[in-house]
Amino acid sequence: MLIEIDAADDPRLADYVRLREVSLRHSLEAEQGLFIAEGSKVIRRAVAAGYRPRSFLLAERWLDELAEVLAGCPEVPVYVVSEELAERVTGFHVHRGALASLERQQRHTAPGLIAASRRLVVAEDIVDHANVGAIVRSAAGLGWDGLLLSPRSADPLYRRSVKVSMGAVLSFPWARLEDWAGAVPALREAGYVVAALTLAPGSVSLPEFAADLAARPRRLAILLGTEGHGLSDTWAAQADVAVRIPMLGGIDSLNVAAAAAVTCYALAEAVPPAEVAFGVTGQSAG
Repeated sequence: MLIEIDAADDPRLADYVRLREVSLRHSLEAEQGLFIAEGSKVIRRAVAAGYRPRSFLLAERWLDELAEVLAGCPEVPVYVVSEELAERVTGFHVHRGALASLERQQRHTAPGLIAASRRLVVAEDIVDHANVGAIVRSAAGLGWDGLLLSPRSADPLYRRSVKVSMGAVLSFPWARLEDWAGAVPALREAGYVVAALTLAPGSVSLPEFAADLAARPRRLAILLGTEGHGLSDTWAAQADVAVRIPMLGGIDSLNVAAAAAVTCYALAEAVPPAEVAFGVTGQSAG
């Protein structure tokens, strides 16, 4: 359903207004139950993953590129605009002139992922959307089973997170923890070795920890702390082991997204992945 629009204040474009304003978007997207996909590849992945489009906002040159996607949902409005108008509406230069608004879905639960997984990444108060997207991309690409996020962590379905993850957040299992204080004890009770990535005194090196896991494979959860301050004292104290990435050149640590990638790679072969197919609620589908 092609609809040409030439006015930035057209109410039909409300889903796309001021996309760079994080606090506004967080409120709007939570209230309306939507999220934004940016770029033709991410739009394709979102629709293929089963997210229902509310509308598309496209420059004319993308109509042929996305023709197959649009044909699959003929009832969904396609707002055709100039790239200049798209920039006025969204507040930034739209990536390749293609956006889609889609309905949010809560596909997994923290208890479901904990029960069905063997290796999990657990993020505490990581507030940068790009870091969340990069962590998801690394965890998905390196074969981990899922991601758990503390209540204050950034939204994986925010436009920036989705873009940086290259759309991986649309299919990779993730869930938000409801009980921050009880999260680590719950993992330990479920049989996970909980490893805190930290520079704390007494921490073991990542290669040493990987060798120990390879000798005695167990379920594993790695804890990643917020940008700047790292893990809280509570989570660090509740973990089974503190692990550090050995560093050289006078550098004490990596950005949390880089640290996640290094750690996921180093430990991927030490713990076999879960042999399950996740359903939309995060429970094993067998």
